[in-house]
Amino acid sequence: MKSIFRYSFFLLMVMVFGCSKQDASSQTTPVTPVTPVTPVTPVTPTYVFAKGADISWVTQMEASGYKFYDANGVQQDCFQLMKSLGMNSIRLRVWVNPSDGWCNAADLIAKAVRAKNAGMRIMIDFHYSDVWADPGHQTIPAAWAGQNISALESSVYNYTQTILNTLKTNGVTPSWVQIGNETNDGMLWETGRASTNMANFAGLINSGYNAVKAIDTTIKVIVHISNGYDNSLFRWMFDGLKANNANWDIIGMSLYPPTATWANYNVQCLANINDMISRYGKSVMICEVGMDVNSPATCQSFLTDLISKVKSVNNGLGVFYWEPECYNWQGYTLGAFDNSGKPTVALSAFAN
Repeated sequence: MKSIFRYSFFLLMVMVFGCSKQDASSQTTPVTPVTPVTPVTPVTPTYVFAKGADISWVTQMEASGYKFYDANGVQQDCFQLMKSLGMNSIRLRVWVNPSDGWCNAADLIAKAVRAKNAGMRIMIDFHYSDVWADPGHQTIPAAWAGQNISALESSVYNYTQTILNTLKTNGVTPSWVQIGNETNDGMLWETGRASTNMANFAGLINSGYNAVKAIDTTIKVIVHISNGYDNSLFRWMFDGLKANNANWDIIGMSLYPPTATWANYNVQCLANINDMISRYGKSVMICEVGMDVNSPATCQSFLTDLISKVKSVNNGLGVFYWEPECYNWQGYTLGAFDNSGKPTVALSAFAN
């Protein structure tokens, strides 16, 4: 509409000045030319939507002889394969001292360097445990056993800073850092259990936050909990953290809906995202999603809809699939690769 108006205005001016020039041909006063209108520069978004995957199992799978293939059956590096599927970001977990060595600091660095060399942005997911940390498990690392809250805060700070400094030494600066993984009831139990001592949990979050910002203030800090559809859980957690002066940049969510009712879960998740942004003035990211590998078409619909919903929200920052590269691996059935090591149609949702 603006272009039509400008063009009409230009024609009118040409007609006016053209007539004046003919009528006053005997006069010596020159006609002032029309100044062209400067086009308006479109506004560029301030961030690139993150489309990614957590592929922390990749090195362990490779060591066990697993290989990964594109849709044509051509073997590819897993990081490059994710990029070819439309992903621009990689999420990697780190454990303090795992008994088998996988997902320790050295393994994390090796994967992070590969992600960087593939041109991917990186999220580091600190579990602050020697094993899995999730809503049912938040076990204090053996090396930190018996520490009081003050000592645990120092351990979180020093460990976080050490890992990030080592990454930096290897040329890697992550875009995002999670302080804890699926911390529905806090972390480093029992001391940091949120339901019994939210102030302790908030102190641990601040220790991690401060350690991250001491390395690089541009790194965004995420507090991540599961069940992204559960607004009451999120309000309880972030109201409690806010009341105890915790600092964070992004609210992270997990979403693993049943195949039959995923659409309802997506609607509830979107409502929760909007409430989190409005209530706390923070951005939101879906840090984990997954669905039964035997329902790839349904999973594609779920992902396409979810990505669209998150994109539709100001401060909706991205969506990450959790371990899509898994096939015939440790009984995990929510990956997105078929039994021949090729991505299923589910991951085509990340192509746009």
